[in-house]
Amino acid sequence: MTTDEMIIATCLKAGKIMVENGSEISRVDDTMMRIAQNAGVVAANTYVTITGVMMSIQGRNATQIAAVNQRTIDLEKVAQVNQLSREFAATTIDLPTLYRRLNQLDAASRSFPLWLQLVGAALVSGPLMIMFRQETINTWPTVLIGTVGYLVFYLLNRYLKIKFLSELTAALLIGLGAEWVCQLGWGTNVNDIIIGSLMPLVPGVPLTNAVRDTLAGNFVSGPARGVEAMLSAAALGFGIAVVITLFIACRRS
Repeated sequence: MTTDEMIIATCLKAGKIMVENGSEISRVDDTMMRIAQNAGVVAANTYVTITGVMMSIQGRNATQIAAVNQRTIDLEKVAQVNQLSREFAATTIDLPTLYRRLNQLDAASRSFPLWLQLVGAALVSGPLMIMFRQETINTWPTVLIGTVGYLVFYLLNRYLKIKFLSELTAALLIGLGAEWVCQLGWGTNVNDIIIGSLMPLVPGVPLTNAVRDTLAGNFVSGPARGVEAMLSAAALGFGIAVVITLFIACRRS
């Protein structure tokens, strides 16, 4: 591999990791350009979208493309790529070392185990009842249903790899669980329990990045991320709407 090919491959690897793990496009472009400049490239061109990353070096007839086939949220990996870029800028590591460590980072699994993600889902779900309603009666039902709903989403998304279907199924179970605990007398407000339980599944980071990319002038990636976030919101809303409609029909009959 020539020096130019190594520079482009390293930049593309860094950009691909960042896009796959939820970084905004402007940060991806800035990181790739910094790596190229610190490697001695005077003029380079980058083109970044949520489905692919492209880079070329002017005057050297060197161009490469990397496809982005999956997207998730792991901001720790994004931060680690930025840290490796800073170490390269400070000449703490050389280019081959940077490329090797990026490959190791790309091959690494999620930083947080499932049990810790479930604890996070529980902490996001239940305390909302205390924060917004100043009550504790619906807290524990919300914690339970929110944790189970996130677990169902995680397992389905891991094995089926269809995010829309995973979110839809999780929303259905959350709606059914909220109705069930209220009928048992454990909960008092179906709407509050549903809202709290859905919080771990709300696409907050994609929606935020959609706004940031659009405001930064990325009119391809910004709306694309917005559509992705809206599809997730539609899946959650449709699942809850189906449950509510079924229970209303059952009560009327």
